[in-house]
Amino acid sequence: MKNISKNKHFCVTLFIAAIIFSLPSYGKESKLYYGSSLEQFEYRFSDKSGESFNWGGSAFIGTDEINLNWYGSGEINTKSGDNEELENRLMLSKPLSTFFDVKAGVRLDTPTKEEDRFYGVIGITGLAPQWIEVDADIFFSEKGNTSARLDAEYELLITNYLILRPSVEMDFAFSDDKEIGVGSGLNSIETSLRLSYDFFDRTLSPYIGISRGKKFGETADLAREEGEDLNNLSFVIGSRFMF
Repeated sequence: MKNISKNKHFCVTLFIAAIIFSLPSYGKESKLYYGSSLEQFEYRFSDKSGESFNWGGSAFIGTDEINLNWYGSGEINTKSGDNEELENRLMLSKPLSTFFDVKAGVRLDTPTKEEDRFYGVIGITGLAPQWIEVDADIFFSEKGNTSARLDAEYELLITNYLILRPSVEMDFAFSDDKEIGVGSGLNSIETSLRLSYDFFDRTLSPYIGISRGKKFGETADLAREEGEDLNNLSFVIGSRFMF
């Protein structure tokens, strides 16, 4: 019964994915497209948490009707060399409407000091009103826990090349998962502001900025017990790359 309980979320995910990818697509062409990018490739420094190297990227291949996508992100402690965070996702996506895609797949977390964790994922991504980029996902872990994440980013054009990018990331959990230091409810919010300058048709976009992360509720209590910072302000310098 325990194994059935742990795996039922994956069965639900696969069932929902089957429904999603049986829906009619808006795209009609079969031309193959591909591309990749590093949205974050940056050095962070803070008087509280020290220094770290953070990265986040994606790649895709597919048609107007369906895409295979990879998403990855990580945080490396520059002092110890440990992967404080390391996440990889492999997902299929297809058009849901003119501005939004629906997606489903798997996620694997492999940080250095915590046990590996496997998830099923379903979500949507696209452009909300006012051209705000939105990415929302629900995660079903192999341990039977459910969580969610909401990302939003906006590009404010100061000139054709100078761009201010505010962004926010919110993490939620619907149950406790103390093995990875997560309590139920709103776990954390990270807000960032980056000022970039585009070169070579956005192939290279160096930037500077600030990032503030704060933990809440039971997650904050667990972090406090481990001696971790609950409210952290970092200065960042890095670049975006488009390939």
